[in-house]
Amino acid sequence: MAELAIELTGVNKYFGEVHANKNISFAVAKGSIHGIIGENGAGKSTLMSILYGYYQADSGSIRLNGQEVRIRNSHDAIARGIGMVHQHFMLVDTFTVLENIVLGAEQGLALKQSLLAARAHLATLNRDYGLQVDPDAIVGELGVGEQQRVEILKALYRGADVLILDEPTAVLTPQEADDLFRILGLLKAQGKTVLLITHKLREVLDITDAVTVMRAGEIVGNVVTAEVGKEDLADLMVGRKVNLQLDKTQATPGKTVLQVSNLSLTDARGVKLLDDVSFELREGEIVGIAGVSGNGQSELLEILSGMREASAGSVRYNGTELTTLQAREPKAAAYRRLGIAHVPEDRSREGLVKDFSTFENAILGYHDDPAIQRGLLFNRKAIIERCRRFISEFDVRPANAFRRSGLFSGGNQQKVILAREIDSDPQLMLIGQPTRGVDIGAIEFIHKRLMALRNAGKALLLVSVELDEILALSDRIIVMNAGRVSGELPAAQATATELGLLMGGHK
Repeated sequence: MAELAIELTGVNKYFGEVHANKNISFAVAKGSIHGIIGENGAGKSTLMSILYGYYQADSGSIRLNGQEVRIRNSHDAIARGIGMVHQHFMLVDTFTVLENIVLGAEQGLALKQSLLAARAHLATLNRDYGLQVDPDAIVGELGVGEQQRVEILKALYRGADVLILDEPTAVLTPQEADDLFRILGLLKAQGKTVLLITHKLREVLDITDAVTVMRAGEIVGNVVTAEVGKEDLADLMVGRKVNLQLDKTQATPGKTVLQVSNLSLTDARGVKLLDDVSFELREGEIVGIAGVSGNGQSELLEILSGMREASAGSVRYNGTELTTLQAREPKAAAYRRLGIAHVPEDRSREGLVKDFSTFENAILGYHDDPAIQRGLLFNRKAIIERCRRFISEFDVRPANAFRRSGLFSGGNQQKVILAREIDSDPQLMLIGQPTRGVDIGAIEFIHKRLMALRNAGKALLLVSVELDEILALSDRIIVMNAGRVSGELPAAQATATELGLLMGGHK
């Protein structure tokens, strides 16, 4: 039997009537990389927050290195050798690497002495774990992968023997992810224990020794990674058979629907968010926009959907110049009338009103449709019937048109938005992060619907930070870096390595 670093026994956590963690019991071997996977809302983050002291379990026990402990807060966790690298980094951009690492862990009142001691310790950590971070670099000037290394160094500097990483590759290029896995391998070789929270099954299979699978707050599987495949893990997560292979026929593109020429956007600070972007999109094809989040993809979608004005350049839709389009209504509404539908990246802020019922959200942006009006008033019966059709066709659960939208899971919220936009029978669909925070079962469903639209001759522009999603759905891939197009290539010829280089700004 391997020596255990962590043992959780009978852990329960309630938030009011919600039973977030249900009698959780599992163990993690010392010096291993252990995956924690599950659908959105499965209870993974709650469980790790208990281990790191953010929450207190209502019952159950935690043992570290064979000794039962009570972790009251994050200071307790750190003191007991538990570190956590959050998905959104906890760094001060204007501080140096060294200052960030020392912050909150100063030794006495003499800051200069603390920095000198930290510099020597940092050099040892850099050498032992191959982290290669300049202690005098300004954190805000570092790339995302380097900032993540700083977070790992912070935890190691504080003496972490157990390291929790929450969705660590969400903002990394494939090359940066490979580098992270190299570092995790070195940590494991040095006897450190790593807990990896992720929804990316390929990464789980590549890097972990064992996997705990959660569903609806419970553990439904504790497995040795080498003994399972991607399909096995997907089935455990969802509770049914999941088809991870997308049936994709050869595209037969038709006429050009969208022409973007020399599009640029400069913000109020004079920073160029888009710089001379040009591409075309045709009927019957999906063009994917790949890139690390924050490289201009969001701004591009905002301009193409009428939410934002470009600083320069041209956008032509079926021969109509959109940048100079005159309308008595907001541009986004005028674009919808022309046949442009938009699934926004942030469904909570831009796609739904969470306090509205589902049937009210089902007509947002399409409330002037004559089919749901009765004179000057809405035809409530027609609206509810339309919503019920959406619920049936898109398998929204629970099937309740009157339920407040904010009470649905992320996947079901996304289905409502997709149903609303697809029902308008658009010629062009702009789709931002279609499966962000969405369960694997809903991902399977959404991908099939998008492929059906493409096969029906619609033009789809897909923005996603999920490289596997871009490769699976796209016919052509455009890569963006720092607001510019760094490359374009057919999806059939693209590799994750090549796309990663382009995402990093390499031509």
